[in-house]
Amino acid sequence: MKTLKFLIAGFLVCVLSSCSTNFEEINTDPNNLEQITAGSALNPILYELSTHNALQHRNIGAQLMQMFIPNEDNTNAVFYYDFVQNIGGSTWNTYYSELTNIKEMEKAAVRDELPNYEAIALTLKAYAFSILTDCFGDVPMLEAGSAEEGDWFPEFTEQETIYTQILEDLERANSLYDTDQAMPYVSDILFHNDVAKWQKFTNSLHMRLLLRTVNRNASAYTELAAIANNPATYPVFTGNDDHAVLQISGEAPLLSPWSRPQDFNTFRVYNAFFIDHLKEFEDPRLPVFATEAMGLNNERYGYIGLPIDFRNDPVADSIATVSGPRQQLAIAPLIVPLLSYAEVEFIKAELGQRGLIINEQEHYENGVEAALTMWGVDVPDSYFDNTATAYDGTLERIILQKYFALFFTDYQAWFEHRRTGLPQLPVSSDMKNNREMPSRLYYPIDEADRNNQNYKAAVERMGGDEINIKVWWDK
Repeated sequence: MKTLKFLIAGFLVCVLSSCSTNFEEINTDPNNLEQITAGSALNPILYELSTHNALQHRNIGAQLMQMFIPNEDNTNAVFYYDFVQNIGGSTWNTYYSELTNIKEMEKAAVRDELPNYEAIALTLKAYAFSILTDCFGDVPMLEAGSAEEGDWFPEFTEQETIYTQILEDLERANSLYDTDQAMPYVSDILFHNDVAKWQKFTNSLHMRLLLRTVNRNASAYTELAAIANNPATYPVFTGNDDHAVLQISGEAPLLSPWSRPQDFNTFRVYNAFFIDHLKEFEDPRLPVFATEAMGLNNERYGYIGLPIDFRNDPVADSIATVSGPRQQLAIAPLIVPLLSYAEVEFIKAELGQRGLIINEQEHYENGVEAALTMWGVDVPDSYFDNTATAYDGTLERIILQKYFALFFTDYQAWFEHRRTGLPQLPVSSDMKNNREMPSRLYYPIDEADRNNQNYKAAVERMGGDEINIKVWWDK
């Protein structure tokens, strides 16, 4: 496309003036690639998806899951389930933009016979489509990204079909990896061209998405157990050294998503649900995540969160400010988790709790420890002596700790809540939507307008474009 643009520009010059015979040579831009390589696309894709995820966790995921919320203007408050129509617009646009780049990356990998890059492209495609379909339900997939072929109005693909495809893509990706074949392009910003770690990411993502389908996919638990019990064929994350957590250094191009760190935490406070549980855990992440509550005369009150029903359950008059997110969370160096080792261990703990694999307590404790150390804190020797943190054999205990492990991880805690109903979150008398946790985001206004015929077909099939419409795996 870039070559074509330069040729068109050159043609217009020739029309208006004389032109030499070496037209194409003099009108080739030496600073632009005529063909992308599989490696040239990878780092921009990783950075754009990761930084967008961090922004949307703050704007939507953390609010829905009562982690931290705005404490000023509560109009259209996400934590009150009061969604504006275009709440998902930026996620839709960002992910489809990057899916176009992933498609080009995949084509380049196939063209140049680079199976590791093809496997990575398949993995990132599955990752991106999983976020989109879990946010919205049916979305364009099979015809998406085909504008250059003249398909400007793609049909929406049913979510069940999307999941079938992405699970097949992850299976194929795992079979393509060749750890004896080096990745020849510039070091990628996530795994630094370590093929074995990329393969672990593929299979760890496979576990996440299989788990999401267990209420609708009769074979999902069996397939999960097969992956968990066969690390030779399906290697997954085995420690924090190999999980998918982007390290934002602060040096270009790895800049913080927040050019103004005050935009991250100004007018935002932690919910009591989040703070109270960490206090009950005697959790060393508290000072990493939160500031202390302050009195009217700057007295320190320790860590106090704002109740979700703060109008009817206010904090003490002596408290001027409750605990808020630490600005340091948005100042590089910082981390943006895509999929952590802790999450993999909690998946295994759930499989164990359901009797499908052994050592569920060990996996639970591994998950907790990994979630803590991911944030640079040591695990106290007595951490599991606490009755609030000791493994008690229940799914509730696993999902509660998984909830904290998913802090800063895009929409995943919300997706897990929709799948399990856990953890049980308090409600507020000010909540909209009949105090019911939304099940999806509205389709973006632009998509409903420009692709109206296919939008209407999807809405009719799903039963409406409302936030309480259940997606396929949530039924």
